[in-house]
Amino acid sequence: MSKDKERKPFNVKKLYRRTALIIYDIISIIAASYLALVIRYNFSIREIPDYFLRPVTRFLPIGVVTTLLILFFFRMYSSLWAFAGETELQNLLISCFCSTIVQVVGLQFFRISGNRAVPGSYYFLYLFCLISLIFISRFSYRFLRSQKHKNRNRKNTISVMVIGAGEAANTIIKEIVNSNFSTMVIRCIIDDDKGKWGRFIQGIKVLGGRDKIIEYAEAFEIDEIIIAMPSATRQTISEILDICKETNCKLRSLPGMYQLVNGEVSIAKLRDVEVEDLLGREPVEVDIDSILGYVSGKRVLVTGGGGSIGSELCRQIASHKPSQLILLDIYENNAYDVQQELLSKYPGLNLTVLIASVRNTARMNNIFETYKPEIVYHAAAHKHVPLMETSPNEAIKNNVLGTWKTAQAAAMNGTKRFVMISTDKAVNPTNIMGASKRICEMIIQTFNRHFDTEFVAVRFGNVLGSNGSVIPLFKKQIMEGGPVTVTHPDIIRYFMTIPEAVSLVLQAGAYAKGGEIFVLDMGKPVKILDLAKNLIRLSGYKVDEDIKIEFTGLRPGEKLYEELLMDEEGLTETANRSIFIGRPIELNEDEFFSDLKELKDAAVREDVDIRPLVKKIVDTYTYSE
Repeated sequence: MSKDKERKPFNVKKLYRRTALIIYDIISIIAASYLALVIRYNFSIREIPDYFLRPVTRFLPIGVVTTLLILFFFRMYSSLWAFAGETELQNLLISCFCSTIVQVVGLQFFRISGNRAVPGSYYFLYLFCLISLIFISRFSYRFLRSQKHKNRNRKNTISVMVIGAGEAANTIIKEIVNSNFSTMVIRCIIDDDKGKWGRFIQGIKVLGGRDKIIEYAEAFEIDEIIIAMPSATRQTISEILDICKETNCKLRSLPGMYQLVNGEVSIAKLRDVEVEDLLGREPVEVDIDSILGYVSGKRVLVTGGGGSIGSELCRQIASHKPSQLILLDIYENNAYDVQQELLSKYPGLNLTVLIASVRNTARMNNIFETYKPEIVYHAAAHKHVPLMETSPNEAIKNNVLGTWKTAQAAAMNGTKRFVMISTDKAVNPTNIMGASKRICEMIIQTFNRHFDTEFVAVRFGNVLGSNGSVIPLFKKQIMEGGPVTVTHPDIIRYFMTIPEAVSLVLQAGAYAKGGEIFVLDMGKPVKILDLAKNLIRLSGYKVDEDIKIEFTGLRPGEKLYEELLMDEEGLTETANRSIFIGRPIELNEDEFFSDLKELKDAAVREDVDIRPLVKKIVDTYTYSE
């Protein structure tokens, strides 16, 4: 049987409800007709003149039928009254008004009453009575349903405080209050605007400003705090979070202002508050459209495209219509995931995904000869400090030799711009990973002097949420009940988000003239111990009571702090006040490449200890015997 011939199952329950509404409306129309007269004559039936009562009675069948048709036309029998809102109320008012017009036409123009016209007040009273009776039938169900939900909510275990009394808060509160499935009950609202204090949103009172957060969190036994301030600055959010984290409540917030603009504010859009919200620093401001203007229509290669930085590079580049985007990675699972994401979001993207190692000379030469990329973002590297300390030859082979071979292939095949991802650990390195990255910077600066390709490096600190970042480790440890492990109570790091890091890389591509090492001003460094404590508190636990912190000692090659610039490099400002350029260090190129070849041979031979050779190239490198 074809689908159009299939019959929908007969809905008996729906028929019963519609029939009951029609019967109720017939009674309501009759009642409104007579009630209007009764009210007109001071609720005394005896005082109603027969010459008014008779025409109303004679016109009643016509009035009932026409009013029912009007109600049908305005969907008063097909709306879901459990979710009735402004549209349904508007339709109700219009349909009742139309019914009154029918009364006017029938009783006045056709003179059914004979020579005497029904008094004008009758029509206003009829309209009032009809609206009241129809309103009761339609909206009483929603009211009773809402009361039932509120009674059930009183038994819910999650007490919520909302911070912010704006449009976003109103939307969130409305959804929670009206939801049948929410397990939250809102106890109070906090807002710094004194003009809103003492007022109500969806029946919830605005009790005061941020100075009352801790007091009311304790008074109402709050379990969860929702920060509904999508337009607030990072600094404001950070200040509020500093207060909230003392309450031991779980914290959630809206991602940003765009959710409000797009009408996407809802419970589903709430996210857990992250440590990056506590950094209190506005993200680096860059003009992405102007930066990526040179990407549009270009062939772009991203090595390490499946990693944290590489994948974000691919996302932002894909949105600016390159003629071809080439994603290269050695790890097929990551590459596949990013491939599917990009093809889904950008169906017209000319995307090529290649599985290859940057250490493979023949493979890299073949890729560059085949695809002729005009711009290269080199993000492929080993980055885990402790792992590289135990496998130093792999750090050299992948980071140093991989960069050397990739840069060589780019220079030989006409690449216009080559941007390498570096790290703050390259400054005065105490580990093999940082030293290997410093050698990569030296390779890039040297190549820039001898080839037409513009070679630059971009140096930044730790990236929150990236593979190997401390934050995912802390979260996992908290989920498992602790302890949270910190290497040293005084260890500090500079932090930035993945979008910030990628913005810097793209900005470097726009500023590049060749040979620069771009450095981001990342503000004040952050103590890792403070990050651990904050993350525990943001998760709703008490430090050292629910979740303990243990100190494990500095790992091999790890420093208490990282510098962003070597003393001898100096700083040069760029058009972006958050981005600086380090002056290249002078080096003897013949000696450098001679030492580099010696290091390469030692790494390939798997020499037991190549650190003295690394030290020979990077004189600021220090290590423990």
